[in-house]
Amino acid sequence: MNSIHQFKVEGIDGTEINFQEFSGRKILVVNVASECGYTPQYAQLQELYESFQDKLVIVGFPANNFGAQEPGTNSEIQTFCNKNYGVTFPLASKIDIETHPIYRWLTDKNKNGSIDSNVEWNFNKYLLDESGQLVKYMPSSVSPIDETILDWVNS
Repeated sequence: MNSIHQFKVEGIDGTEINFQEFSGRKILVVNVASECGYTPQYAQLQELYESFQDKLVIVGFPANNFGAQEPGTNSEIQTFCNKNYGVTFPLASKIDIETHPIYRWLTDKNKNGSIDSNVEWNFNKYLLDESGQLVKYMPSSVSPIDETILDWVNS
């Protein structure tokens, strides 16, 4: 139960995102929103994904939990991300951070075996290793292309 690889979630386009398929690659999970001050991080996330997609998968989870900054439908969110940021990394269907099983796992050390954390705003980042183990949590203010994240990807 200490691997994110146990999860399958609905993708924003209705297809399934099976985390088991990402075995052998690092994973960055991030909760995203279209109307947030951190929304420009989509560009940095896409840059990171394009640079390292052979060894890194980014999965964005749209959520309207913070400041009602993701009011759109899945279709509207997908259109916004494609039009404004050229997003090609996987996006999940819009979720509720408080109740979604993957975030309950990510935030609870008793479930993930590694870290307790609280998602306090949009664009929080969870870094998982090639075996799906949670290794680090980064707050919204940390850029997706921060040296700490780049060093982790390259390690």
